[in-house]
Amino acid sequence: MRLEPREHTPLAARLLAPVVAVVAALALCALLVAWTGAPVLRAYGLLLEGAAGSRFALTETLTRATPLILTGLAAAVAFRAKLWNIGAEGQLYMGALAAVVLGGGMLDLPAWLLLPTVMIAGAAAGGATLLGPAVLKVRFGVDEVVTTLLLNFIVLLLVSMLLEGALKDPMGMGWPQSAPVVEAAELPKLVERTRLHTGLLVALGLSALLWLIDTRTIWGYENRAVGANPRAAAFAGMPVTRVMLRTALLSGGLAGLAGVIEVCGLKGYLTLDLSPGFGYSGIVVAMLAQLHPVGVVGAAAFIAGIFVGADAMSRAMPVPNYIADVLVATSLLCMLVAGLLTRYRLRRG
Repeated sequence: MRLEPREHTPLAARLLAPVVAVVAALALCALLVAWTGAPVLRAYGLLLEGAAGSRFALTETLTRATPLILTGLAAAVAFRAKLWNIGAEGQLYMGALAAVVLGGGMLDLPAWLLLPTVMIAGAAAGGATLLGPAVLKVRFGVDEVVTTLLLNFIVLLLVSMLLEGALKDPMGMGWPQSAPVVEAAELPKLVERTRLHTGLLVALGLSALLWLIDTRTIWGYENRAVGANPRAAAFAGMPVTRVMLRTALLSGGLAGLAGVIEVCGLKGYLTLDLSPGFGYSGIVVAMLAQLHPVGVVGAAAFIAGIFVGADAMSRAMPVPNYIADVLVATSLLCMLVAGLLTRYRLRRG
């Protein structure tokens, strides 16, 4: 058997690939659910009900999806230019760090100015975190997978040090957490008496904006061209180095903004467990969306629904909520296989 590149990939195949991948992942994970002794259909029904079966469940899923949209966009933007950003988790924490430093009372600004300032600063902190590995890549050929991945641990250790020292809340009863941001730096609620906040609108707006940039601007064309073939793009006169650095700032900025929105919209302060892996899950979101900015929204809602629904399912049945991690990982593997088969066909001989 050998793989032969397809001359043309039908649109229907590209659209069906994530659907088939998700169905395959659910089928494979059904074996694990059955292994626990729980009825599979009932378990998946409870998962769906826990994710979208009520007003509360739906708002919780959308709240969980908000940072995933932003980290998914961060991965999609970078991967499209063949900049393998595995450091969105660290960039998220850098954005959150900037939010608590500037939003904790350092700046005496009115609410209409303070919140945008904090969001811009958080995005800048995330972008600067990725800029270093991008410079090392374009100047010295250093593998950005390694540098961005290791930077995650460096950032987490930095945050841990600050939460035990300079940023520790004196009113936090000894817990390693920062002082809360001031009320003027908080994002307003989108739905009363829920945790859903207007950060969702920011994420949706950025998704639409990035789709327009990707399809309607020279920047988007250069980004796709450099990702497809950097040598050909350079031969055509495109500034490959500038495109890569610009992409790094945008990708890191999106991840940093996710950290700001989590602090200002949900938690109110910074802790070391602010993110349960949003940066890494964003990679799965981007791959399920096939790096499409609008598709990221649906993929993020799906991943968020799995995590929220699995928590509800585990409370009603003897199925641990870790099944959500298995489902997400299996979805990624199935999506990689589905993507491969949409670009290549199997031939004998």
